[in-house]
Amino acid sequence: MKKFRVGIVGATGMVGQRFITLLEDHPWFTVTALAASPRSAGLAYAEAVEGRWAMSSPLPSRIGEMKVLDASDVEAVTALADFVFCAVDMKKEDIRALEEAYARHECPVMSNNSAHRSTPDVPMIVPELNPHHAEVIGAQRRRLGTKRGFIAVKSNCSIQSYVPALHPLLDLGVTRVLACTYQAISGAGKTFQTWPEMRDNIIPYIGGEEEKSEQEPLKVWGRVEDGKIVPADSPAITTQCIRVPVSDGHLAAVFFSLEKKVPKEEILRRWREFSGEPQALRLPSAPERFLHYFSEPDRPQTRLDRELERGMAVSVGRLREDTQYDYKFVCLSHNTLRGAAGGAVLMAELLAAKGYLE
Repeated sequence: MKKFRVGIVGATGMVGQRFITLLEDHPWFTVTALAASPRSAGLAYAEAVEGRWAMSSPLPSRIGEMKVLDASDVEAVTALADFVFCAVDMKKEDIRALEEAYARHECPVMSNNSAHRSTPDVPMIVPELNPHHAEVIGAQRRRLGTKRGFIAVKSNCSIQSYVPALHPLLDLGVTRVLACTYQAISGAGKTFQTWPEMRDNIIPYIGGEEEKSEQEPLKVWGRVEDGKIVPADSPAITTQCIRVPVSDGHLAAVFFSLEKKVPKEEILRRWREFSGEPQALRLPSAPERFLHYFSEPDRPQTRLDRELERGMAVSVGRLREDTQYDYKFVCLSHNTLRGAAGGAVLMAELLAAKGYLE
């Protein structure tokens, strides 16, 4: 695989910082451009994030010395990068315009933002689940008038725990799903230092999260038809999303029913044997095993299991029959690794392996 030059747009935020740590020693991708808001533009990156570096690992010295560019200066950023990761904090309409500007400048965009998730010809890829949705990129390029530029998005971090666990069961006819997610503060770009009111506290509301958690799985499970992704009609999904005093890791309690109920052992077998294209291609960021089932009654636990397989695996446990639904289980994913930056890096690896970044 050739080495690609990579830009990070929104480099000073928490997800941008996570991209930096993930890409520092990446075998395919090298960070060559950092971009952020005008207030950071022109500063050395270390100066721009002084007092705001939220990662546990130190800021790489090479990155710290790089000059931050203005994210709106598309020409300057694309002159230094073959493609960009985008994780900006802006209004949705502004994000849509910015990402399309990069794509029209023949620069592929791997987006961590929600602005284009509902755009019919923009694939929202969970690499193990719907890699075939990349087929829609050709139609998107025709709409944008590009030869190389396009936008691909990763899904909301809250669905990255329970949707992978439901995916191997779809052919059994999953009819309805109730999911309650318990989401870490890093999902809001916060730490306990910057959000002290979250200590010893739970907030039973995350703006817009429940709508995303109910709608986005249907796009992931949809089909490509006439140059667009048509969302699946089922299952019926209802969610509640709750902010909890945890630094990293989104946990979900999930209840579901099937058209064709099967023994518990069959569900466990499907989880154990499930594998996707990233594993077959041995992509650099892919977990060796995507779904890990814990038989212990008190697992998975956020602090113990969020870093499983470098934070790129999904942990599942407590599968049992339910009195209102057929089954229930709990699951966990690392929200800034699998759920955000790591998922976007894996998506970029998949698209590179398939030739979309050439």
